[in-house]
Amino acid sequence: MTKPPQHKTQAKVTQGGSALGRYQQVIVGRRGWVALLYFELCTWMSPVPGALGLLLRKAFWPRLFHSCGPGTVFGANVSLRHPHRIALGSNVVVSDGCILDARNEDADVALSVGEDSILANNVMISCKGGTTRIGARAGIGAQTIIHAVAGSEVEMGNDLIIGPACYIAGGGNYNIERTDVPMAQQGLREGESTRLGDDVWLGARVTILPGVTIGCGSVAAAGAVLTESIPERSVCAGVPARVIRQRGQSPPADYPES
Repeated sequence: MTKPPQHKTQAKVTQGGSALGRYQQVIVGRRGWVALLYFELCTWMSPVPGALGLLLRKAFWPRLFHSCGPGTVFGANVSLRHPHRIALGSNVVVSDGCILDARNEDADVALSVGEDSILANNVMISCKGGTTRIGARAGIGAQTIIHAVAGSEVEMGNDLIIGPACYIAGGGNYNIERTDVPMAQQGLREGESTRLGDDVWLGARVTILPGVTIGCGSVAAAGAVLTESIPERSVCAGVPARVIRQRGQSPPADYPES
């Protein structure tokens, strides 16, 4: 019986070359002893608590990245993958437990965060073959996941308010047409990019599916699931989400006050 193909990440972690070489390919993203040793030194600093940890990471971590502006702060237990493909603006806050994964070998910069932005505790941004761009002055709530895969993009504008535990997907839908092959082996659809305009507010636990565009100045109520794009200055709610009204217009009589 033919053995089914492994997941791409699993294959990179478990097959081919030495364990050290696979570690450099999957985690560090660069070959060479200098890059490896510096990455390991910075990884050792990741769990260091308190003021000492903040000072050590502020002093040593910026050299890991494609670019890192002044005033950027890293909390404890931050995990990095391919940090040389990550660009951080000035005065960015990366809080405790965040995961920044820029594993896209086709992009010099796979993940960028604009100036004066904050990633709250346990935010995960994953760019496995995709790219994520977050504008300036964005607030990303705790436990939010932003996922860009298979050549897709997540483009997020300036002055965003993203509530806790949101899920924003660029790509990630599997091909499902064939019934003789498991869906996991049919691969992902490509080109399903997701875009959020400037001045967008997402309430807690909002889900944005691949291919959706949210117009500038729009609001999504807590728990909304956006399966289709919405125009500028829209207020939407529900599962699936629908536009309730436009900002600047009076709400309908049955619109909840809170």
